Amino acid sequence: MKYFLIKQVVDYLASNALNIKLIKRIDNNIIIIEFNNKNILYFDMSKGNSSIYKSEETLKSKKDFNAPFDVVLQKRFYNSKIENIEMYQDDKIINIVVKSTSSYKKQTTTLQLEFTGKHTNIIILDENRIILEALRHIDEFSSSRVVKVGIELTEVPKQDFVPKMDFVENIEEYLYEIYREKEEKSLENLKKQKITQISKKAKKLEKTINSLPKKEELEEESLSFYEKGNLILSNLHVLKPYQKSFIAYNYNGEEVEVTLDGKGSASRYSNDLFKKAKKAKQKAENISLEKYNLDEKLAFLKRLINNLSLANTIDECEFLYPKKERNQSRVKKAQPYENFFFEGFKIMLGTSERENVYLLKNSKASDFWFHLKDRASSHVIVQNTKKTIPDNVIEQAAILCAKFSMDYPGTFEVDYTQRRNVKIQSGANVLYNPYTTTVVKI
Repeated sequence: MKYFLIKQVVDYLASNALNIKLIKRIDNNIIIIEFNNKNILYFDMSKGNSSIYKSEETLKSKKDFNAPFDVVLQKRFYNSKIENIEMYQDDKIINIVVKSTSSYKKQTTTLQLEFTGKHTNIIILDENRIILEALRHIDEFSSSRVVKVGIELTEVPKQDFVPKMDFVENIEEYLYEIYREKEEKSLENLKKQKITQISKKAKKLEKTINSLPKKEELEEESLSFYEKGNLILSNLHVLKPYQKSFIAYNYNGEEVEVTLDGKGSASRYSNDLFKKAKKAKQKAENISLEKYNLDEKLAFLKRLINNLSLANTIDECEFLYPKKERNQSRVKKAQPYENFFFEGFKIMLGTSERENVYLLKNSKASDFWFHLKDRASSHVIVQNTKKTIPDNVIEQAAILCAKFSMDYPGTFEVDYTQRRNVKIQSGANVLYNPYTTTVVKI
């Protein structure tokens, strides 16, 4: 972060911040500090990309942080009174000196925020500048500047340069803008990453679809096996055990040479041909359904790519295509539907008739069912054990139903009701009553 911006932030805080109401880590390298009431700033101490910003909405913590650094941070700065805020040694370092009132005796503590390239860090110091804790501990083998609990902090090596000075008219608005630009860049990077991953899956699926045998070819193969098997069967009485081939007349009255495998008896070989003929016929009957299901899966991936490209927030991206946890165990058998998670609710989406039928047959009476009004669409099930679900979950499920059923934006009506009110007619065709209709825009 630039020197002049840090200086303006210090001046802004020095004239506005009287106490720290709340302080905690919300990401590996990010802390949130609430000064006075609702004056919230975020300090991102990532090496090489540190920044200070404000957000219109309070950002949620990625997880609960309970390391020694977090414990000391809470103990020393939570609900504390600010004594001084300054740029330390005229460098890119902010010192926030507080007096804690949380213990029986008052303690003076310094929060040192270092925006200094490779030395970027958050260090908690007592009144004698002894290190109480730090975001990053640095030993003598890693750097000449050691950061360890219990020792006096040495100074950051001062660089000999004259910082370029500038001025921002409204530093508070500029801090909001930093966050907006940061989120926009993160969103675009996340979109690109997820779309690349899904595109690879789509290409692999397209390759599988293109490699599927044609129904006509399988039927022709089946007839060929049947014909050869019948010719062998009808000539068994004249075939010698040592024969490798014989001449016969096919169904069209044409003279053909029929080869034998020579591995066993001719009768056994004819039975093998009949089995192959039956298998090819069954495959020909099912290939259309297999292709249809794969086409539906490919259509889902393409819609997913489109919906990700139109996503407006990182949360929306993570909802549509969540990142797999490293220790997440692999599911042995693929689930016959797509699932999403929102506000603690599991939302299941059918991407084909087969998946829609599965959801209808395997959902519980208390679950909620969603479908576009008066038109074909994916079936969506929200797992539920109560009579109602929150409005924001209803909206999210309805949007999901519309997004993966339509290929164009617009305003759509979505019907929903509990699964107990949905009667299956045939396949995925249903009748339902009573129901409620909600309107969503995608």
